[in-house]
Amino acid sequence: MKLIEVKKIIKTYYNGDIETPVLKGIDFSIKKGEFVAIMGRSGAGKSTLLYQIGLLDVPTSGEIIINGKDVSKFTEKERTNFRLKELGYVFQDYALLPDLTAVENVLLPIIMQGIDKKKAHEMAAEALATVGMADKLNNLPSQLSGGEQQRVSVARAVAHKPDILFADEPTANLDNKSSDLVMDLFQELNKAGQTIVMVTHENRYGKFGDRIVTIDDGKII
Repeated sequence: MKLIEVKKIIKTYYNGDIETPVLKGIDFSIKKGEFVAIMGRSGAGKSTLLYQIGLLDVPTSGEIIINGKDVSKFTEKERTNFRLKELGYVFQDYALLPDLTAVENVLLPIIMQGIDKKKAHEMAAEALATVGMADKLNNLPSQLSGGEQQRVSVARAVAHKPDILFADEPTANLDNKSSDLVMDLFQELNKAGQTIVMVTHENRYGKFGDRIVTIDDGKII
């Protein structure tokens, strides 16, 4: 079953009269339960593509269909609600709020969905246990290593059981040991049925996926 269909996606950035085409007609699909790595050299358009599929940006033209819904036609409010309920994100800089504990960072987006605080706390604690952080619920990000912060980020991304987990260079700021732990975690999540779309420039981590989509100069090669 196709979970994601990308049809003729074009993304061009404009600065006055200057046009910068980044994506030049992208077509591909991802099945439910797949772990897909998007790879390519720096500047090839990997993260731009991820941002279009993940509804963090709007393509210049083309269609993005997720779970049978043409999300490229969504209003901004519909996009926000869809991201909050159906998608999860892991970024290379962790994106944790420094004044909140690990469990508070994870439960915040759950509460934003309208779930009561007690239930959200249970879901957050369960997600942190899944990523091996059950003993660090009340630690602030400053009290955690980079690898631990990224695991909190993963817990936050999957606590609400999203249809798709998007990861943009999730190992970029980590040492090899921490990177391997995060990738092992992704594999475990994928084996449990989680669909994952990951951008990486590192071959050793791209091979963790079921399939590699290589992009160069804004096109899939």
